[in-house]
Amino acid sequence: MKSFRAIFGSLAISALLVAAAAAQSQPQPSAPAPPKPAIAASAEAPIKEKLNAWTVGLAGGLLEGAPIRFATEIARAVDDGENLHVLPIVTRGPAENVEALLYLKGVDAAIINADALEQFKTLVPNIQQRITYIINLFPSELHVFARPEIKSIADLKGKKVNFNTPGTAAAYSGPLMFGQLNLDVDKTFIPHQTALEQMRKGENDMAAVVFVTSKPVDAFAKSQWPAGFKFLPVPFENFDLYLPSTLTSADYPQLIPAGETIQTIAVPTVLASYNWPRNTDRYRRVARLTENLFKGIDKLREPGFHPKWKDVQLAAQVPGLTRFPAAQELIDNLQRRPNIQAANEPTLQTLDPRLARDFVRRAAPNSAGEQERLYREFMQWQRSKR
Repeated sequence: MKSFRAIFGSLAISALLVAAAAAQSQPQPSAPAPPKPAIAASAEAPIKEKLNAWTVGLAGGLLEGAPIRFATEIARAVDDGENLHVLPIVTRGPAENVEALLYLKGVDAAIINADALEQFKTLVPNIQQRITYIINLFPSELHVFARPEIKSIADLKGKKVNFNTPGTAAAYSGPLMFGQLNLDVDKTFIPHQTALEQMRKGENDMAAVVFVTSKPVDAFAKSQWPAGFKFLPVPFENFDLYLPSTLTSADYPQLIPAGETIQTIAVPTVLASYNWPRNTDRYRRVARLTENLFKGIDKLREPGFHPKWKDVQLAAQVPGLTRFPAAQELIDNLQRRPNIQAANEPTLQTLDPRLARDFVRRAAPNSAGEQERLYREFMQWQRSKR
């Protein structure tokens, strides 16, 4: 009789043979298909080049501000498929856009406030040669909104005034404007919604808030305010950076009686470009953006776009800045054609006569002859209304 070990060994060998046979009888899985070959780098190169060739990076601003809306509307108006693609970029605000224009990769153009260059002049002495402007977009008006007990802007001295959060135009330009006015106040930088509520309730001694933005501002145009809350007149002096402006009953019918105006000042908000060398791809991109923008300006004045586009004058100048060469060439060509001269006469017909001389000096800072022509045009219009 075979030993137990021999029997067990025979059984184990038989089991292995049966398992091997069974495995051979089962269908074997097919080998995985080889991966599709990746697009070769040489094949990707034309795609990459085509996508980037006519793409322009445009620094806008904070999501809640007017500049980013202008940036997106510019992108819509100038889009030309593969021939031009503008990418609006959300940023920390118009002041930071100067830094983006100087140093951030992929940024070819930006929307900035003209006074935003001031803080860079000591760091970048040649900044006015490195940054140019394409067009003067719109004025950002200074709104000083105060509680009933405040009767004039001088009454704000030493009192708490809010300039919105850091990065906003109010937080940058507001203190500069108050500095020009020699007005020392207790500055706060909290969200305007919070400050306005404190003003309404008389909390935390909040006397006023400062907005620096394109009028009308929804917080005032679409909200009810108790009697006595008001905009304070801001005296216009011989400022180099700012222009005279007004707030009217048409802007804020609930706060300004019909027919009345509130004098204030404004900072030009401009579409700026880095001063790319003429023989570079980036110059050509911005030049094409400029050309398409000039061609599409009438489209931007249609309903559905920001109402300030209706006031944009392509030839309006910006004090202290040089125009991007391709833009200046287009302006020169336009002005050689008949009936285009009015492009260089922005809002003269709405100007207070007392401010006409100061206004035309800023509209044409480098040409005494152009200043005189604008002033004569204004005076002729004034006489025609008598």
